[in-house]
Parts: sequence; structure tokens; C-alpha cells
Amino acid sequence: MKEKLIIHKKGMKGEDGYKTFSIRIKEETVEKLDALSQETGRSRNELIGLLLDYAIDNCEVK
Repeated sequence: MKEKLIIHKKGMKGEDGYKTFSIRIKEETVEKLDALSQETGRSRNELIGLLLDYAIDNCEVK
């Protein structure tokens, strides 16, 4: 008797705790991100996440 191939259902998109959305930023900012990406070996996406987390945790609303 052959063993059955068990295929687990894939979770719905976005269930990994991440959301995808687009933003408009200055070309200069993209260039700075790309330079930082080259220097650190991290992706632009990873850097944006790190920078946003830091900014949110360290901002003050007056």
C-alpha cells in the first residue's frame, strides 16, 4: 500500500503577521536606503521595517 501524500492547507495571505502596502517616497530616500542596503547586506524591505519599528518606538506626540 502506498503512503498518501498529505498536503496541508496554506494559511490565508497576511496570516504571517505581515501586511503589504505601497508608499510614495522621495528618490533621494530610495537612494539612501539602497546605499544602506549595500553597506549592511540587508534588503531594502528589512531596513524599512527596522527603521519604522525604531521610529514608532521612539517618537513623541505633542
